[in-house]
Amino acid sequence: MVHHQFRFSLLVFILVTVNAANDLNTDKEALVSFANLVPHQRALNWDDDNPICSYWIGVMCDSGGTRVIALHLPAIGLLGSIPPNTLGKLDYLQLLSLRYNLLSGDVPLDVSTLASLKYVFLQNNNFSGKLPVFLSYHIRILDLSFNSFTGEISPMINYLFQLRTLDLSNNNLTGEIPDLNNLQRLKYFNLSYNSLRGFIPTSLQKISNSSFLGNLGLCGSPLPKCPPSPPLPPPPSLATSTKTPHTRSKKKLSTIVIITIVISGSAILLLVAIIFLLIYLRSKSKEDCQGLSKGKEAVVGPGSSGINNSSSGPHGAEMNKLTFFEGSSFSFNLEDLLRASAEILGKGSYGTTYKAVLEDGMTAVVVKRLREVVVGKKDFEQQMEILGRLHRHPNVVPLRAYYYSKDEKLLVYDYLPLGNLTSILHGNKTDDRTPLVWESRVRIALGVARGLWHIHSQGGGKFFHGNLKSNNVLLNRDFDGSCISDFGIVPLMNIPTTPRNLVGYRAPEVILSKKFTKKSDVYSFGVILLELLTGKAPQQSPGRDDISDLPRWVRSVVKEEWTAEVFDKELLAMRQNIQDDMLQMLQIAMLCVDRHPDRRPTIDQIIGMLGDLQTSDSDNRPSSD
Repeated sequence: MVHHQFRFSLLVFILVTVNAANDLNTDKEALVSFANLVPHQRALNWDDDNPICSYWIGVMCDSGGTRVIALHLPAIGLLGSIPPNTLGKLDYLQLLSLRYNLLSGDVPLDVSTLASLKYVFLQNNNFSGKLPVFLSYHIRILDLSFNSFTGEISPMINYLFQLRTLDLSNNNLTGEIPDLNNLQRLKYFNLSYNSLRGFIPTSLQKISNSSFLGNLGLCGSPLPKCPPSPPLPPPPSLATSTKTPHTRSKKKLSTIVIITIVISGSAILLLVAIIFLLIYLRSKSKEDCQGLSKGKEAVVGPGSSGINNSSSGPHGAEMNKLTFFEGSSFSFNLEDLLRASAEILGKGSYGTTYKAVLEDGMTAVVVKRLREVVVGKKDFEQQMEILGRLHRHPNVVPLRAYYYSKDEKLLVYDYLPLGNLTSILHGNKTDDRTPLVWESRVRIALGVARGLWHIHSQGGGKFFHGNLKSNNVLLNRDFDGSCISDFGIVPLMNIPTTPRNLVGYRAPEVILSKKFTKKSDVYSFGVILLELLTGKAPQQSPGRDDISDLPRWVRSVVKEEWTAEVFDKELLAMRQNIQDDMLQMLQIAMLCVDRHPDRRPTIDQIIGMLGDLQTSDSDNRPSSD
């Protein structure tokens, strides 16, 4: 190991020596060359008339104004590859953020070997080629997720001793995971949704299994155990070859007798089992018809209104078919689901949601029972197939299975035990309740924005959510992450027309036209931001302040210059130094809930703005700078 460390140190020394001692003018030339060679949708004010250290967008210099130390250009529409001899000349660069752009191709060697890098954010681009090896001793955060990198993970990563965050998820990486026992400071690690295989190294077995999901070839703790290796065939025995014909004939006869006995016994057992099964199904059918028709939803389960007893025609295969999507690890059928104990989690515009715990007591899923579905079976199944083909994303709750019959339509999702944002923000506020801290609220907002960005980028950019609200924001990882659910339901449903369902999260143009768009999703997201800031719900319960339109209320308070009255008192009581960040989020939220759709930002622009709320020295955050 010492020998490898010496070779690694020597390599870094050589690369640093090759990078000549540049100055600010060299940095300036490198940036101008990059801007001229890489198309970008948003304008940059990089010209000689503006000082580079104080006016250039996304550029930060050291305290003396002598060198560029940070380049922060998220979501500005960068297109194409990074040219060599541009950014690679910024040899004092510590932070490189080019996330949420359209960059492609390889990461140039002169960029990956910059010796001063501490924070690298290249996630959500179209980079391809071999996974780059970054060689800076100082790297603390390395996020290359959501690209198309290929090849194996280099063992050289094991020598990035300062590394706190490593995210290589959602790429096309292959091979085995190297042993990363040197990364003692690692706090966040994610290799999910690649094509890795083999055993998970001992040094990584205490990490959450979510860090390894989507790699079908991986096994071992924290994933299921690896299958045992098949035993080697025994060597030929000398005794076998010396048996007499009489002995072999006797053995063959006894084998035939044993097989005959086994077959006969199995046939008898099978016949008995079939008889018992027929008796059971007959009694079960009567029990279902009597019990399910009573409609005790919270006790019997999601099928309590008669999923099996009100179809036209006999019970065929269709009536018992629960269709699972590829990649689902569940192994149960509709009958198992009907027998599950269930509790109602909520009733929304499009149906009732249940938590169902199967008879094994370990498997828990969420079942959404749809009502007012206006499309036929063919269109319903076609929409399900579209949802099943979508790429998985950590901030979107995946649809695992569905069921369709004339009288019932069910959707099955993963169960997230921490609940939804509505219950956390607006639930019973008892004395022992722990309020949601500011850092968690920012991460939740970023998680929702990333999930929405993923949805908007699917299907050639034609998809929208249409039902985004805090009820559909589910929390994970001790309230530090979020996922959005109920995507893809709107095209199947009769859009509610009652006033109660139109206020709150619906954009003004949706109320008039009943047509959802990406811009109407942004409006709904803005309302969620206002909930996180104010602690108030868009629709208050009777007896509380009459806030039927949260954006309108916030505008009225800000207009009267009482901005401080907007913010959640629980937040201000916990922290006194976050007002500037809260004001910045408030500005983002007000842009999102602008009455004119064309003036609202796109979701990738919002992600860039929210990313600025997190400082670059937060070593334990996973995917933002």
